[in-house]
Amino acid sequence: MILTDKQIEASIQSGEIVIDPFDPNCLGTNSYDVHLGKTLGTYHNLTLDAKKHNTIETFEIPEEGYVIRPGILYLGVTDEYTETHNAVPFLEGKSSVGRLGIDIHATAGKGDVGFCNTWTLEISCVQPVRIYAHMPIGQLIYFKIDGNIENYYHSKKNAKYNEKVTIPVESMMWKNTF
Repeated sequence: MILTDKQIEASIQSGEIVIDPFDPNCLGTNSYDVHLGKTLGTYHNLTLDAKKHNTIETFEIPEEGYVIRPGILYLGVTDEYTETHNAVPFLEGKSSVGRLGIDIHATAGKGDVGFCNTWTLEISCVQPVRIYAHMPIGQLIYFKIDGNIENYYHSKKNAKYNEKVTIPVESMMWKNTF
């Protein structure tokens, strides 16, 4: 079951969902709009290795915007810090962003119950597009859970993305054993 605007608002009031900053104007019928933070990142190397730490270079989006280009993976971050303690958050791109040919996540649209952080975005495009800091970029949709939780994300010892950040975070796949 997807939470409605009233259920999202009630969960925020009870502390089961945290969105900071929270703007009631961003609350949709069954979602909450999130915005692109001011920092983007790109990988230093064109060839990435899943077993190695692939580092990124971060930079701020200038006031006049920044043109993203096809063939480059950009890592962005949401302006909003979120916590979710009673629902599974899903991050989807806004349709207006999709109609510009921008994807905001390659595979990682689902968060875990207990995720407490900003969201790193995996941004790609099909043609050059000028983007701006603080533009609406996606929407969070919350799915109600059924049952008790044993392993909240923020309590897991092997959780790779628990450190609170305000900039995009590169892949931590290299921390896995395979």
